[in-house]
Amino acid sequence: MSTYSTPKWWKEAVVYQIYPASFQAHPGAKNEQSIGWGTVKGITSKLDYLKELGVDVVWTSPIYKSPQADMGYDIASYTDIDEIYGSLEDVDNLIAELGKRDMKLMMDVVFNHTSNMHPWFLESRSSRDNPKRDWYIWKDPKSRSEGGTTVEPNNWARILGEASSAWTYDTETAQYYLSIFTAEQPDLNWENPEVREAVWDVMHFWLSRGVAGFRMDVINFISKVPTYPDAPIVLDPKTHSYQPGTQFFANGPKLHDYLREMHDKVLSKYNTITVGEMPGINSEDEILRTVGANAKELNMIFIFTLVDIDKPNVRMALKEWDVKEMKNIITHWQRVMIDRDGWNSVFIENHDNPRSISRYTDDSDHYRDKGAKLLALMQTTLGGTIFVYQGEEIGMRNASMDWDPSREYKDVETINYWEKCQNIYKDNPEMLKHSRKIIQMKARDHARTPMQWSTKPNAGFCDADTKPWMRLMDDWKTINVESQMNYQSEDELSTWQFWQRGLKDRKEHADVFVYGDFEEVAKDNANIYAYVRTSKAGEKWLVVLNFSDKEQTWGVPTSEIEFWACSNYVKGRPDEPKSGQIVLRAWEGVLGKIAS
Repeated sequence: MSTYSTPKWWKEAVVYQIYPASFQAHPGAKNEQSIGWGTVKGITSKLDYLKELGVDVVWTSPIYKSPQADMGYDIASYTDIDEIYGSLEDVDNLIAELGKRDMKLMMDVVFNHTSNMHPWFLESRSSRDNPKRDWYIWKDPKSRSEGGTTVEPNNWARILGEASSAWTYDTETAQYYLSIFTAEQPDLNWENPEVREAVWDVMHFWLSRGVAGFRMDVINFISKVPTYPDAPIVLDPKTHSYQPGTQFFANGPKLHDYLREMHDKVLSKYNTITVGEMPGINSEDEILRTVGANAKELNMIFIFTLVDIDKPNVRMALKEWDVKEMKNIITHWQRVMIDRDGWNSVFIENHDNPRSISRYTDDSDHYRDKGAKLLALMQTTLGGTIFVYQGEEIGMRNASMDWDPSREYKDVETINYWEKCQNIYKDNPEMLKHSRKIIQMKARDHARTPMQWSTKPNAGFCDADTKPWMRLMDDWKTINVESQMNYQSEDELSTWQFWQRGLKDRKEHADVFVYGDFEEVAKDNANIYAYVRTSKAGEKWLVVLNFSDKEQTWGVPTSEIEFWACSNYVKGRPDEPKSGQIVLRAWEGVLGKIAS
C-alpha cells in the first residue's frame, strides 16, 4: 500500500537554505581585516523575517570550525562552531529562538571527508602505525621513476579542479591520501567501523541538542570501489592528465549498508528531516533504495537532473536545451515518486548552482521579476518538500560578464577552473571568451553574493565601516528585501510577496500541492508547461507556465475553470476565460481552480 500521501511534518515543511557567510552579519561582526561576514547571531536576527515569508525549517550551510579552504565544507571539528560565525552558545540560542516560533534547524554535515586540520587526520597523518591511520584512505604510489618521482595510485581527477589528481602525496609517510575535492579535504575511510561510530556520535550530539535533522553533503561518495581502478579516458589526455572517477566513488558497493546502519543506529531514534546530496545518481531503482517509503535510509535526496540540464555530472559546461527537456525531467520525477512511493525534494537553487532566473528564464531588467515569479509558481505547486534558497525569494540573479574572474570570484572551483582555462587556452582568445561565459552562467559564486536586505550601506548585510567578504551584486539598491516587502501596487505583487502568497497557498492546500496526484497536460507544446494537481478528495488545480519570451495562446483542456487564482502579472484573481483559449504573455504563469 502506498504511503505517498501519508502526512509527515517534514513533507509539508518549507525549508529555507542559508549560506551563512553571506546571509546577515550582526552589528560589529567583522574579522581582523574589517571584512563583513555573516554570523549565527545574524541568522537569529532574521527569524521573524523568515517566519513571515512562510519558512518552517532553516538549513544552514556548515558553520563548524574550519580553515575555510572550501567555505566550511572542510570541517576541522564537527562539534565546535567557527569563531567567524560565533559560538556553540549562539547556536543553542538560535535553536531556542526557532522553537519559540515553531520553527526548526537543519544542519549541513559533511561525512565523506574532513579538513586536513581535523584532529583525526592530524593523527592519521602522523605515522603509518598511528591508530587512526586507517580512518582515511592511504595508498602507496603506483610506481616511482629513477629520479624518485611518485605516480598516483590511480588517474582520478579532483572534483574542484579536474587538472589535479584526486590523490595528495604526504612526504613524511611516503604515501598518498585520497582527497576527491581538494588537497585540504581528505576522504574518510567508511570501511573502518570506528569511523562510522564516530560519525554516529556527531549526529547524536546535534540531535540531542535540538537540531531537527541533516542535509548530508555528497553522502553517496562514502563507499568507494575497493580496488581503486583507473578511470576510463573521457577527457582529452593531451590537456587532462587525470580523468573523472565518479563511477568508482559515487553510489559505491556498501553505500546502502552504511545508510541503513545510520538509520538504525541514529535516525530511527529521532523524528528527523533528512536530505542527501547525491550527485551522479539518476537511476530510479537506486534512488528509491534510499528514499522509498520502506527504505529506512533517508527521507529524500536532491536529484540534480534539472540543475545539471546542461551536462550531467560536469558543472562547468554549457549546452543548448529546450523547454520540453526541462518539462520531461520534472514530470518524470513527479510521477516516479507518486507511482513508486518515494519522496521528492523540490528545488531549483542552492549554494552550488547559479541563480535560477539566469538559467531558466530571462534575467533582464524587463522580465526578471516575471521569471522569478514564474519559477515560484512552479515550485510551490509541485509535489515534495520545498527548498527555497536565500535571495531566491527576491529574484536575485547572476553577476554580469564584466566581473573579473581573477578578482571578484572567490570559490575554489571557479578559481581552479579559470586558472586551468588560462593555461590551456592562452593562445585561443575565443575559447577563453567561452570559458568566461561558462563562469558567468554556471559559477557557484553567483549564489554566494551577500543577501540584499535594503538600500542601507552594504545592502544592510554588514556595518557601513566594513567591506563585505564578497562583492555585492550591482543591483542591490533596486532589488532588495525591504523594497519588495513594502511594495504597494494595485496591479501586481513583488517577487517576495508572490513567494509569500505561494507558500501560504501551498500550506492551505497541502492535500493538493504537497500530496496530490500529478498529470502533465501540454506534453507536446514547445513553450508551455501545464499540469493538473488533484487531491484524494478530487479537488483539482491547473498550473499553466509560459517558458518563453513570446505571447502564447493555449486551449484549456478542461470543461471549465471555476476561477483563476493568480497570475505572476496580476495582483489578485486574473480575469481570464473560464474555458477555451487563454493568452499568456511572455513568461506568464497562471493558477486556476478546476470546477468540480
